[in-house]
Amino acid sequence: MKITLTSLFLVVCLALSAGQAYAEKADRDKPMNIEADSLRYDDQRQTSVFTGRVVLTKGTILIRGAKIDVKQDSEGNQFGLVLSEPNKQAFFRQKREGVDEYIEGEGDTIEYDSRADTVKFLTNAKLRRYRGATLSDEFTGGVIQYNNSTDVFTIDGSVTKTDGVKSGRVRAMLTPKSDSGTPKGALAPLVPALRSTTTMGTDKK
Repeated sequence: MKITLTSLFLVVCLALSAGQAYAEKADRDKPMNIEADSLRYDDQRQTSVFTGRVVLTKGTILIRGAKIDVKQDSEGNQFGLVLSEPNKQAFFRQKREGVDEYIEGEGDTIEYDSRADTVKFLTNAKLRRYRGATLSDEFTGGVIQYNNSTDVFTIDGSVTKTDGVKSGRVRAMLTPKSDSGTPKGALAPLVPALRSTTTMGTDKK
């Protein structure tokens, strides 16, 4: 079946069954733990800059990079900017609630926003879903934004060249969910729907 897209933007719903499984909800309230070679902390501005083989954990969330700049607002919301090491990419991984599934992604830069509960992968972005240890779905694009609270992500395939011209494509590999656990007579889970949008991060129905 050929799918024609009117735009290089995609919104992909990851819920494949009637009982939707979202990202691990408890992660939002877990403490943020970070290991690095060095730290510069500014108490007045509530900023922390970690550099050198940085590893961040927050519940089931795991983030790795060369540098992580963390800010916290007056309400306790945390915002992170992750930069990659040379010849590597910044890395993000999180468990989905209630199922043995994980979402992981990579990008030259990663932006984490605990208030909006979103993660954005910038430049050469990749997003993968694993069922157990098996790769299920994989997506690549210029920019990928993942909403942890809704399990919806937006992919922008375009990248801007030095001459200002945008080019690029979204690539997706989707694996149908096995219906071996579906009771006889019940409807099998649906393959994820692809919907186009023209605004990054917008979920249009």
